[in-house]
Amino acid sequence: MISKVKFFLTLFIALSTSIALRAQQNISIASPNQAINLEVLNTEQGILSYSITYKSRKIIEASTLGFSFSKPALQLTNFTINAFDTTLHDDTWKPVWGEVSHIRNYYKQLNVRLEDKTGSGILLNVVFRIFNDGVGFRYEFPQQASLRHFIVSEEHTQFRLAGDHKTFWIPGDYETNEYGYHTTKLSEVDALAAAQKEKDIALTAPIGANAVQTPLMMKTAEGLYINLHEAALRNYPVMNLMLDKKALTLTTHLVPDAVGNKAYLQTPAQTPWRTVIVSDKAAGILASKMILNLNEPSLIGDAEWVKPQKYVGMWWEMHVGKANWPLADGKHGANTRNVKSYIDFAAKYGFKGVLVEGWNTGWEDWFGNWKEEVFDFVTPYPDYDIKELSAYAKAKGVRIIMHHETSGAVTNYERRMDTAYRFMQDHGMNMVKTGYVGRIIPRGEHHDGQWMVNHYERVAQKTAQYKIMLVAHESVRPTGLHRTYPNWLANEAARGSEFHNAPTLGMSPEHTTILPFTRGIGGPMDFTPGFFHFQLNQFDSTRTQKIRSTLAKQLALYVTMYSPVQMAADLPENYNKHLDAFQFIVDVPVDWADTQILEAEPGDYLTIARKEKIRDADKGKEAWFVGAITDENPRTASIALTFLKKGKKYEATLYRDANHASWEKAPEAYTIEKRTVTNKTRLNILLASGGGCAISLIEK
Repeated sequence: MISKVKFFLTLFIALSTSIALRAQQNISIASPNQAINLEVLNTEQGILSYSITYKSRKIIEASTLGFSFSKPALQLTNFTINAFDTTLHDDTWKPVWGEVSHIRNYYKQLNVRLEDKTGSGILLNVVFRIFNDGVGFRYEFPQQASLRHFIVSEEHTQFRLAGDHKTFWIPGDYETNEYGYHTTKLSEVDALAAAQKEKDIALTAPIGANAVQTPLMMKTAEGLYINLHEAALRNYPVMNLMLDKKALTLTTHLVPDAVGNKAYLQTPAQTPWRTVIVSDKAAGILASKMILNLNEPSLIGDAEWVKPQKYVGMWWEMHVGKANWPLADGKHGANTRNVKSYIDFAAKYGFKGVLVEGWNTGWEDWFGNWKEEVFDFVTPYPDYDIKELSAYAKAKGVRIIMHHETSGAVTNYERRMDTAYRFMQDHGMNMVKTGYVGRIIPRGEHHDGQWMVNHYERVAQKTAQYKIMLVAHESVRPTGLHRTYPNWLANEAARGSEFHNAPTLGMSPEHTTILPFTRGIGGPMDFTPGFFHFQLNQFDSTRTQKIRSTLAKQLALYVTMYSPVQMAADLPENYNKHLDAFQFIVDVPVDWADTQILEAEPGDYLTIARKEKIRDADKGKEAWFVGAITDENPRTASIALTFLKKGKKYEATLYRDANHASWEKAPEAYTIEKRTVTNKTRLNILLASGGGCAISLIEK
């Protein structure tokens, strides 16, 4: 039930019947639980700022707001407050899929109505929503005579921080989110130096030495955790942040288009929400549902056809040299016989999908050539019998997952989407993985610019029309739009498992302890965990890369790295050597009724427990799954099972690092144990260097 209750604020100002205010205007509003306080100040000169306090501690110092327009050419940075209103909102909604079965949306809203002080007559609203765990705010341009079509040359939103915080960051970039994370003080950020070390990303466009991306995770000296991001990114470019190291101030820097403009808008218009999540516990950041709550409810109607699932893929063997994408080199992996073996494996262990990459013509010469007409998305190579394979998969109770690599030729893909999706329907396919490797066509556009942001949404809309689920790679990082488009199951948009094979930097053991606090804040990631073979010279003796993880940690990632679509990423022959450990991947769900963050510290460790949404419903039995991971440092995870039902017994199966395990010397060393436990049990489990532990807890 939704309730909106008008209430009066105690102000430092007096309102007349014409809403005329004093020269300096100050509005203060607290979160429903009073932990967070927002203050909005407008000076006599018309400089508008906001500040945020958490439990009497300053989080965001007075930070200014505004815009620069190139059409009309003006600075929208000085305002008069014409009026404001406040509401209280409290309702609960049920996601189609997710980490929990119900989400409470509880906030106070402040809508500040502004007018340009320079005399243009332009009207602008700034809407703040104050939750118990943070603040979201956005700009809204109402329909008006003074402003209709306009071009944003820059947004001037500031986040002035109250200290030189420990920060987990990647370089600001127009094209990619695939950098490895760095941990420094805010004042020690050197984004260009970090970007120059990266040699394995297909395409980069770093912004500058002081530019960082969101989600940006920070920890204060007093032990507060702060996360900056955005929500509901639609018809607008991605927000990067430019750092003023002396002032410890971050200012928005929007991704430009081919001619340098940032956004083309028409009133009525609104920006994405700028978000500040804050907690005195790291677990509070991960538990926040503020990003989702700031997005609109589902637009796709009946979503019963959207089914979270696990899948296998004819994918990793190309990365390790066993096969390749093109037909011409004689190692074509996507052939009928090979894909049948993946279908057999999926059917045997209950996986619902088989991803096939390299099935279609066009892979021979596109990379790096900025070609327009590469793929038509309907023509298979001659050794790939798509009709036979579709029928074979159907008979086995499995679906082939379509792969659409656009090669960055987005205009080509948009022309062909309807034909491609009808082709999928004709062959019984209901999920597509899209890819955007390379420079974007139309030429000069960036992966994270307004044009591409709109394209990604058009794909989500179009796939929904055909009842197709979507997983996007090399795309914009998520901002909670999976609430609005539940068929948009996951994005890559970060350094995922394919970087285990990268020859330069690869993936550090701490990377997966940071990702949930950064990239994961906006939505699920198609991270593709589950590797069981760690020295990557299996098919090419010249390769020296290692996966910096233990096998037990790979299992734990299915719990700690949330996604409603999870891949068993390794080769079937590698799983066949460890079928006892593979059983956890078979058993672990991908849709959850509840999630409990048990231990958390970004960059160090993470332990999460999740309750399966459906388990033996008629008998009322329940099942929980736990994942615990660490960075390069071994540690003991202390796991209290207080989330289990009181008075009930559970069979716990522990998949843990062996005592001598480590990612460097013994990554495949693991131990499987069974115990009977209750909600009074505490498990103390040693996690090896780069290690982890996975646990299934099944009610007896």
